[in-house]
Amino acid sequence: MASFVHARDRSDRKTGDPKSVKAVLGPTNTGKTHLAIERLCAHSSGAIGFPLRLLAREVYDRVCAIKGAQNVALITGEERIEPKGARWHLCTVEAMPSRPDLAFVALDEAQLSADPERGHVFTDRLLHTRGREETMLLGSATLQPMIKALLPEAEIVTRPRFSTLSHTEPKKLSRLPPRSAIVAFSAEQVYAMAEMLRRFRGGAAVVMGALSPQTRNAQVAMYQAGEVDYLVATDAIGMGLNLDVTHVAFAGLSKYDGHRHRRLTTAEMAQIAGRAGRHHKDGTFGALAGMGGHDPEFAPEEVYGIEEHRFPPLTRLFWREAEPRFDSVSMLIDDLESPPPRPELATPPQAIDLAVLKRLAEDPEISGTVRGRRQVQRFWQACSLPDFRQQGAETHSRFVARLWQDLRHGYLGADYVAQAIAHLDNPSGDIDTLQGRIAAIRSWSYIAQRPDWVLAKDEMAARARAVETRLSDALHGRLTERFVNRRTTVLMRKAGADASLLPVRLSDAGAVLVDDEPIGHLEGFRFVVDPLARAEDRKLLLAAAEKHLSGLLEARAAELVADAARADGMMLDDRALIWRDRAIARLESGKALLAPRVALDPTLARLPPPTRERIETALAGWLAEALEKPLAPLRQLEEASRAPASGPALRALLLQLVEAGGVLAREESGLDKLDGAQRDALRKLGVRVGGLDLFVPGALKVPALRLWATLAALRGLAPPRLAEAMPAALGGQHPPLGYRRTGAQALRVDLAEKLLQDAHRTRIAARGKRYYLDPALARSMGLSTASYAALLRAAGFRVATGRPLADGAFGPPMPPLWDWRAPRPRAERPRQRSRPPATGAFAALAELLD
Repeated sequence: MASFVHARDRSDRKTGDPKSVKAVLGPTNTGKTHLAIERLCAHSSGAIGFPLRLLAREVYDRVCAIKGAQNVALITGEERIEPKGARWHLCTVEAMPSRPDLAFVALDEAQLSADPERGHVFTDRLLHTRGREETMLLGSATLQPMIKALLPEAEIVTRPRFSTLSHTEPKKLSRLPPRSAIVAFSAEQVYAMAEMLRRFRGGAAVVMGALSPQTRNAQVAMYQAGEVDYLVATDAIGMGLNLDVTHVAFAGLSKYDGHRHRRLTTAEMAQIAGRAGRHHKDGTFGALAGMGGHDPEFAPEEVYGIEEHRFPPLTRLFWREAEPRFDSVSMLIDDLESPPPRPELATPPQAIDLAVLKRLAEDPEISGTVRGRRQVQRFWQACSLPDFRQQGAETHSRFVARLWQDLRHGYLGADYVAQAIAHLDNPSGDIDTLQGRIAAIRSWSYIAQRPDWVLAKDEMAARARAVETRLSDALHGRLTERFVNRRTTVLMRKAGADASLLPVRLSDAGAVLVDDEPIGHLEGFRFVVDPLARAEDRKLLLAAAEKHLSGLLEARAAELVADAARADGMMLDDRALIWRDRAIARLESGKALLAPRVALDPTLARLPPPTRERIETALAGWLAEALEKPLAPLRQLEEASRAPASGPALRALLLQLVEAGGVLAREESGLDKLDGAQRDALRKLGVRVGGLDLFVPGALKVPALRLWATLAALRGLAPPRLAEAMPAALGGQHPPLGYRRTGAQALRVDLAEKLLQDAHRTRIAARGKRYYLDPALARSMGLSTASYAALLRAAGFRVATGRPLADGAFGPPMPPLWDWRAPRPRAERPRQRSRPPATGAFAALAELLD
């Protein structure tokens, strides 16, 4: 009860004239902050408290331009610029000075008194901080009932929005208009959106609460300068950032508020959506479509509330004793947890400073060192260190406990502070690493600002600010490198409209670089502009490339000629000559089947004639070498066909073999027209004369067959299909090149000859008697018994089936026996008489007899 009385007695701390309090309420874009700046500058002294260090810095720069930097102070937890005799102060709310001599005091975003984490600070300033001549409270219209209840003497002024805010249908990320802001509620989602915008639209600026103010300023400045047309942000964008935004797209409508995952209130949605349409320019807001089945949708009542600026009024503000007693740690905790003195005020959830205080108070080694009012007050100041790293009460309390080991004896050791700052002075690392270091250095910036904590305050504060600046610059660079394609803006600044001033070079990977910025790449000898380049910059990029393209192409031509000479990076794919994965020439029919001609690709037309001739010569040489080994057996036949000594019959047969890919059916080859000398010449040329086919074994390899098929197609021939790996036997009615049809299957001609040679050896060993042919070798090749029998039949072998067993007889049936008769020409063959069905293991053979 004592603490309640204590709080109630202290709840009436007011300075200044109560009739001078004015509450300026309204939605976003009503000019409230601009009005406060005007009133501040109209008074002899004053202060404005802002919710963010970023906003305090922005207004500080504006007031300095009006009043002079020597008369203006910037006071935040991490930065103090306080010239001697400064009369106008721009502060964060927590750092607002309590000075009754200030003529004017303003509190910005006063509705944050209802914020669970910081609301009690805003409520205290709202109730007790006053200007000697004028006090201004700026905030949302939802605060009006609380102003009337807690400050009945205050004058309430409502201001209308300057522009209209309208809802639009959901849009996909790729369809968002320029000057749009996309709002997400997690770092992962922010990064994902920025990555996609980099691919679709060239890039985006990134604004998150985890960024340092300097980094946020740099990202916002990049957006405001028009270097990028899109901004991806967390809900931190909703708090007072004045941006040139025409549309706000919500990637979600719920967030984790530190305690639970909940949907945004309509007032929170309006605060964010209100960033669109600043000043007298109308704006729009809507959901982001294409979110994988989780598209956010505004309820009709939410759309109505945002467009008409009608929201549920605040019914309570959070309050905590602002001037607790420091007689003991337990009394301090009791006062901080005391109930509010009025029903319009509510106890907030436990803030991080109180959570750290209670955790450390439970540690006897720490609480035992806190004795007396001054020590208790100093201990509370240490526990009030903001948790910039956002790692929770447990981790933050350990950091505070380490500080207290020195603070309880007086000052922090200079070496300890200097080493901690130097340890963080490392601008390397990725985005998350730099964000962690910036959060840590912000803690040391806060510590270094306190003259009762650090002896060399000015020196340590300057060091901390310098490190934060370096880290912020590095983080801005990483964000820009990852999420923004700054190529075109850099080029425009350096060259203006004169593309000839731009230095152009070719990277090892084939990228065309202008001042080390990629503007496109060479696909073979064709320049392709980077698809991410802005449409309005494509003309400049093409002009820059055009000015230097001839030199780049000459250099690339020299590389091509050198690679062709070394046979490096070249390949033949069907009819195209490929170099570095690009077609640079194609094959055309030449004077002979095996001598194709090289025709350069049209993309090489930019090259001068002498260069084209060098390339044609180099490619022709490479092609001749590539064709030499696979086609050597056929080339030998082609050369022999031109020799007069071969005679007409042999020349005709050789030409047929070349045009057939090295395989001819014997009965259609004209072999019977050759004399003995010509047959010997044929064998010396590597042609195998088989029982059914003439073939060149060296031409039955896959590379040779593929090359021959390509060249045959160039001559207008219709080559048979090719088998992938040339297996022994295949199914199908149409045999591939190098195969012979036998029954329902196709067998490679060289293996067919092997089977026939094996059958003839068995015939010779039988000495004129009929003999049994074992089909095991044929089956090992994948050939069925019926197909094997068909092959034998085609080669002149004849089967005689055994007589069936007599009725009542037992035992194996008589196997089929074979004999051979040299096949006669097809025209001389008599018709075969029908025979009775055969039985036994070779019963199927009878079906193959004529």
